[in-house]
Amino acid sequence: MRQHASVSLSAAVIAIIVLTPMVLAPVAGAQAPTLQEQLVAQYKLAKIGSDTSGYSVVDKGTLLQIKKGGILAVPYGDNNVPASHYENGTVKGPSSLGMMGRKAVLSRFGKEQQTHLFASGDKVYPLKVDVNVAKDTVTLGIVACDTCNKTDPPTYNKAQVVFQFPKGSLASANAGSVEDTIGQLLSITDDTQDQAQDDKQQDQGQQGGQGGGGQGGGGQGGGGQQAQQDQPQAEPAEIKLGMAMGEVESALGKPDKKVNLGSKQIYYYKDMKVTFKDGKVSDVQ
Repeated sequence: MRQHASVSLSAAVIAIIVLTPMVLAPVAGAQAPTLQEQLVAQYKLAKIGSDTSGYSVVDKGTLLQIKKGGILAVPYGDNNVPASHYENGTVKGPSSLGMMGRKAVLSRFGKEQQTHLFASGDKVYPLKVDVNVAKDTVTLGIVACDTCNKTDPPTYNKAQVVFQFPKGSLASANAGSVEDTIGQLLSITDDTQDQAQDDKQQDQGQQGGQGGGGQGGGGQGGGGQQAQQDQPQAEPAEIKLGMAMGEVESALGKPDKKVNLGSKQIYYYKDMKVTFKDGKVSDVQ
């Protein structure tokens, strides 16, 4: 009887050992988001709508600033979008063969080829993110933020950029390193509301200065500015490697945006990007 119980217990133990990996495998897999999923979480895609008046941005995405010129864009309504490439720090426009093919397609429909080169400093929204591990490429579709670029009438020019990574590297690349490469050309920036407010305040200040000079009130305005200049300025916040998240928030306040990539977290402020690894500051940009 005792021998029979021992055999039954051994069989139960073996069954548990065999079945445990099968039970845990889906759970472990669910905890590891793909590179595609992590990038989509980082770059919120904009949504474009249209009515009788034309196209418009109905849902803003993550605002990106172009760091290097040379990205070729086309009108938003065009279905054939030639791809610009970014590799080893260099922007390369679409091939001449691709542009000839696009021109031929448009000619069939009686349309002229219209293109636009995005300049350094232009701001855009992401439209799509596509990771191709086999080709070691990450493709971003982008559309112009015309209100940011003060383009009137708006164009909603769009483009796609193929980021080429070294052969075989994308299969094991982490999202942070891929984002850093993308950021060399398309860096995440702050919302346009702050800039619009700054422009409004600047215009009001100029108008106030002109009005004060005409009415003899310029001296008061100048005195107010001098008083502001005489006030002692607060010590600038200092961020050091190894600081905890709470210490950074105490110095800089709550971030505009947080990105959680497991052991790596990123805080985005108006003019600063703070990267944490295991809860400690590992990089500041």
